[in-house]
Amino acid sequence: MELRRAFRLNGFLMLGVLILLIIAIAVEAHTLNTRGGDGGSPTILGVALAVTLLAAVLAASGFVVVNPNQAKVIQFFGQYIGSVGESGFHWVTPLSSRRGISLRVRNFETQKLKVNDLDGNPVEIAAVVVYQVVDSYKAAFAVDDYEDFVRTQSETAVRHLATTHPYQSDDANTASLRDGSEVAGELTTELRARTELAGIEIIEARITHLAYAPEIAQAMLVRQQAAQVVAARSRIVEGAVGMVGMALDRLADQGVVELDEERKAAMVSNLLVVLCGDRSASPVVNAGTLYS
Repeated sequence: MELRRAFRLNGFLMLGVLILLIIAIAVEAHTLNTRGGDGGSPTILGVALAVTLLAAVLAASGFVVVNPNQAKVIQFFGQYIGSVGESGFHWVTPLSSRRGISLRVRNFETQKLKVNDLDGNPVEIAAVVVYQVVDSYKAAFAVDDYEDFVRTQSETAVRHLATTHPYQSDDANTASLRDGSEVAGELTTELRARTELAGIEIIEARITHLAYAPEIAQAMLVRQQAAQVVAARSRIVEGAVGMVGMALDRLADQGVVELDEERKAAMVSNLLVVLCGDRSASPVVNAGTLYS
């Protein structure tokens, strides 16, 4: 069943009608008491009083107040007859039940979930989900509790996301859990598909906590440090080789010194040691000839 607007009238207008009915009841009751005391027949006035009293009771049962960013789902003896989404004071079908559904934007953070990533490494992950009810009928009748439904589906989506992505990827074409914007887009899309049947719109879903599980955190830290050291060494060696080549080319072009292949190899070795070493080199001054 699709969402439809419930029958409603201006509440203040019907409040005026109710006041008139109350005045009519008071007048009829007074007239009935007066004529009854004079020995007149009270039958017609009694029926009129009962009808007016019933109308007043029905009128009084139809008032409803709708707050801003709220909807009222109206049921008449178990049958859905519509929703009221406009804020204000309204009068709807008498003797109907009304259930309030908040249309405000909400957010919550999932629990820290422990799950294995694509590489099988245990990680801790949590996400914040921002959502809003856009269909009050589905939120009220499609699921038992739409808030609990969103929480459960959010945790399921976060678990699925963690199992389909590695914590960290060396491949530029493979998205990892640390790729914030791309992973957030995937999580939001999946959650929208999961919660659509409950009349929920997922505005945003984003990872707020991501870490290796404590039992492997230290080992993974050492691994990351080793990877960074290797990357730094590779950059240093690459730069050092370029500098050595530039030095040899400049010496040859300017004719500063003539070196044979053996002396070039020794010079390259010494320069690489100086440029790639962790500590400052201690220079050794050669006071003899170049070939001594």
